[in-house]
Amino acid sequence: MTEYILQLLEQKNYIKIKSTVKDIIPPDLAALLESLEPRDITLIFRLLPKELAAETFTYMDSDTQMHLISGFSDKELREMFDEIFVDDTVDIIEEMPANVVARILKNSDLETRKQINTILNYPADSAGSLMTTEYVYLHRDMTSKDALDWIRKVGVVKETIYTCYVTEARKLIGYVTILDLVTADEDTVIESIMDTNVISVNTHEDREIVAKKFSKYDFLAMPVVDNENRIVGIITFDDVLDVIQEENEEDFSKMAAMQPTEGSYFKTPVLIHVKNRILWLLVLMLSATITGTLLTKYEESFQTIPLLVSFIPMLMSTAGNCGSQSSTTVIRGLATEEIQFKDYFRVAFKEFRISIVVSLILSLTNSLRILVMYKDFRLSAVIFLSLIGIIIIAKFVGCTLPLLAKKFKIDPAIMANPLISTILDTCSMLIYFQIATLIFSELR
Repeated sequence: MTEYILQLLEQKNYIKIKSTVKDIIPPDLAALLESLEPRDITLIFRLLPKELAAETFTYMDSDTQMHLISGFSDKELREMFDEIFVDDTVDIIEEMPANVVARILKNSDLETRKQINTILNYPADSAGSLMTTEYVYLHRDMTSKDALDWIRKVGVVKETIYTCYVTEARKLIGYVTILDLVTADEDTVIESIMDTNVISVNTHEDREIVAKKFSKYDFLAMPVVDNENRIVGIITFDDVLDVIQEENEEDFSKMAAMQPTEGSYFKTPVLIHVKNRILWLLVLMLSATITGTLLTKYEESFQTIPLLVSFIPMLMSTAGNCGSQSSTTVIRGLATEEIQFKDYFRVAFKEFRISIVVSLILSLTNSLRILVMYKDFRLSAVIFLSLIGIIIIAKFVGCTLPLLAKKFKIDPAIMANPLISTILDTCSMLIYFQIATLIFSELR
């Protein structure tokens, strides 16, 4: 498609371009425009119908948005942002420099500026920062016909009309769906069909909690209320999907021992990538020196039986893998709220039972291999006992650290593979060296 558009641009066939791009859905159209040269983006964007242009704009990256805004007249800027929902406008503003923000606000009407400033005043990770103030509200004494007439009048500028909220003196008292309204008799009073069991979130509630509620109740939209149960906005499922994606990316970064990177990989400068990674790398590197010190301490003893050294990588790798499996399982349980800190002893006992079975299978397998290859019973016994001790400790550490992190309000994702592996490297060497020293008298 990109090549076809470029051919039309070379031919200056703007009529054909207009007829072609108007049928492309906004996310795909945004991706198409971003692949073009800046001057071509501006040219094609001006050919789009007003509503399509506004929706496409919300899917573009901030650099492309800034390029377009810089070429807009105040009139064009005003007309475009009139077509964009307030929550999307806030998302755009948060990525823009101060001079661009000032220009956007200057060309917004008083009511829109008030709504934008209301949302911007909430903490970045709160429900208030996610919400839109464009929702449909109804009164309890309206009839179904009155409600549908009201929706026809105001619905075109609202984020969603599927769920409508019933208020009394701005307090949220119930909700009805558009299905309830169209299937009810025209003279049916809203109060008789509304659902008063409303699930809502507070403006200052963390966005992760909001995402969990959406997942639990399968909502398309959820009302946001203040401390006095007055509705101030709604959150729609598309905004929650963005939150889930951002949280997943953040957890993946932490599990890889990195600070989360905002923005795309290619547009983030090298020094920012370094800054996000270097602290944990330094911590893990310095922590690993403990293992090196242990190896140095036992170096002379193990010169007596050099073969013992060859099993160190296998033991350390097994410890890291077992600990990582347990931590990943527990972190997932914490994320889905299946596991709580109060379940610590249940989790620890379950992982202990798992570790017994796993360690017996792995240690027996290795011991038999060593007996066949080296015909050395003592060496086989060392590996057998070491693996049992190492795997039990690894499973214990792997399930304990994420639960402790949750207890002390630290992101459990931090307690993932790199950190746990570093801790277990030291533990596994201590266990191995002690058992080897006990069994091989010549090492003492």
